[in-house]
Amino acid sequence: MSWDEIWQTIVSWALSTGIKLVITLVLMYVLFRFINLIARRIMKRNEKTKKFDYTTVKTLVYIGKIIAKCVVVAAAVSFLGIDTSSISALIASVGVTIGLAVNGALSNVAGGVLIAVTKPFKIDDYISVNGVDGTVMDIRLITVKLRTPDNKIVYIPNSVFPSNNITNYSESGTRRVEYKFSVAYSTDFAKARDILLGVMRGNEKVLKTPEPTVNMSDHGESAVILTARCWVNSEDYWTVYFNMIEAAKAEFDKEGVSIPFQQIDVHMK
Repeated sequence: MSWDEIWQTIVSWALSTGIKLVITLVLMYVLFRFINLIARRIMKRNEKTKKFDYTTVKTLVYIGKIIAKCVVVAAAVSFLGIDTSSISALIASVGVTIGLAVNGALSNVAGGVLIAVTKPFKIDDYISVNGVDGTVMDIRLITVKLRTPDNKIVYIPNSVFPSNNITNYSESGTRRVEYKFSVAYSTDFAKARDILLGVMRGNEKVLKTPEPTVNMSDHGESAVILTARCWVNSEDYWTVYFNMIEAAKAEFDKEGVSIPFQQIDVHMK
């Protein structure tokens, strides 16, 4: 072919297929932006009205975005005049191969759907699953994003949740704090009990109902074991837990309550 013929071929392609390709790319860009805009609008509206569960809406919007963008791509391919029948057959065969290879990923998707439907937890809940404790940061189609108390980010596959016990510390709104204190057998039990009750009742974050309790729970080898219990709001659990231990020790020292510790007497001959 001569240079004139090559140039005429390029011009002919640009005036026909080239223009259609540019139009397709522009439309895809605009439609993708429009889909993202609609998704953001839905999320913002739901945040204001709080009509539906935030976690469920976010998951469904994410899935909807993927489906909508796939439809746009399929329409673009059809607009360009590409034979979709052969592509469909190719996609089907590749899909079977990929499906066999990513069986685990599909189970993660199924797990994500189950989480969205059953809602065992939601974003900002503090949960424990498969040996990992943390606050739920995001619920995605494949994984759940957790932030641990020491600020590590952990991604847990969704397939883990249906087959494991899930402990949700935030769902009920309140939690019971429990302590075990050892006091010497010579200590006045009633006095030690009143000290612990006073410490718990004096903490403003401890709930008045149910009332705090202190009971003798065990006769140890060298000490009497007292179990103290009180109820707090879930977000105050660790604050109250550590404050109570410090306050109880200070009050025991102040009132002369002995806290025994293990010791060994060695007799030399």
